Amino acid sequence: MSTTKLPLQATVPNPKPNSNIRFSGVAVNLNLGFVKRAKYRGGSKLWWVNERGEMEIIRTLSRGCFKGRSSKKEWKVEVESADGGEDVFDAAAAEARVADHLVIMVNGIIGSAADWRYAGEQFVKNLPDKVIVHRSECNPFRLTFDGVDKMGERLAEEVMDVIRRWHGVHKISFVAHSLGGLVARYAIGRLYGLSPRTESTSIPIYSPNGEAKTSSSTSQPDQFYEANIGGLEPVNFVTFATPHLGSRGHNQLPLLCGLPFLEKSASQTAHLIAGRSGKHLFLTDNDDGKPPLLLRMVNDSDDLHFMSALRSFKRRVAYANANYDHVVGWRTSSIRRQNELPKSNILVNDLKYPHIVHIERSATEDVNSKASSAVGTQIIDLEEEMITGLNQVCWERIDVSFHKSSQRYVAHNTIQVKSYWLNSDGADVVQHMIDNFLL
Repeated sequence: MSTTKLPLQATVPNPKPNSNIRFSGVAVNLNLGFVKRAKYRGGSKLWWVNERGEMEIIRTLSRGCFKGRSSKKEWKVEVESADGGEDVFDAAAAEARVADHLVIMVNGIIGSAADWRYAGEQFVKNLPDKVIVHRSECNPFRLTFDGVDKMGERLAEEVMDVIRRWHGVHKISFVAHSLGGLVARYAIGRLYGLSPRTESTSIPIYSPNGEAKTSSSTSQPDQFYEANIGGLEPVNFVTFATPHLGSRGHNQLPLLCGLPFLEKSASQTAHLIAGRSGKHLFLTDNDDGKPPLLLRMVNDSDDLHFMSALRSFKRRVAYANANYDHVVGWRTSSIRRQNELPKSNILVNDLKYPHIVHIERSATEDVNSKASSAVGTQIIDLEEEMITGLNQVCWERIDVSFHKSSQRYVAHNTIQVKSYWLNSDGADVVQHMIDNFLL
């Protein structure tokens, strides 16, 4: 090997005269005698050795090797298998411990961590130095039939394991699809806690049950409580096509075409197909004489602080398919009454996000019951109670439509891009979520 220092000069005009080109280094001619030299048109292969001793191939000048260096740093997405799921992160950011926001992604019924492969990687590519994504897999495939409560307990344990593994994180968000949204709501109720802090009297005091109090002292510092999820600051709680109101009401399971006799039969036989999860979705569970679980989850219950946990997040977002979702109805996924659904004449298309057709942001919390479009049945009473309970906190409701897409008949999976080759039209919905994500 022979090494010769040569002054390097550009031999062709720079196509970008404004670029500031600097060359420094050593040109190395490699000829070890036993390696066949590559033949290139217009010359042989050259190697560049920079200040750090790293070699790169200098390609032909006509292909733009003299372009100015890009100021944008390239990020490398790493996927690491872990107990209970997969961690997705940027290697450099993780090593430097600059990413402090943990995003937990939860699959739906008969799903797995692979369902969030595309969205998880897009998160890290867009926010490499901000987030660490964990794709949960404590409830894969047939385990999704075990019931919302058992799945929620498993998810809570998994989240705590992830938090202990990533010591540098300070914030937490949840992104869940379908049944996974209910599981995530249960899990945060288990993970909810209050951290005591000492501040001046201008800061409100919170009792252990999350109720705000007024301080009358002006000279002594007061102790107050700050809500946390697993010891971290809760930021975003996002659901995609989640049956927040269950699947029991009229057209809540569109696959049944709204036929009353099919809907009645489904509620009676759901447990034979989907186990305890079926009972929870159709509100037929009656554990120890208690009300249905989904009804209990719109209030704090015993040691499970469901609504206090939801309230602790800075944002709560419900993405809902307005049509062609044969698994989860529009009302239940957007937490609305029938007469509150947007009319077709107010649905608009966004050029950047073509499948986002309507966005509704609640200005204030709704604690008053509104008249339902249908009354007099137990189903409507239960649904109304759940809507009223969930509206104790503000929600962003984002309506999605794939009616012009060839993938519309699998809208339930397309909304999360479960498989890019089959559901790629939902990419703009995923990007919309990332672009509006609070950090």
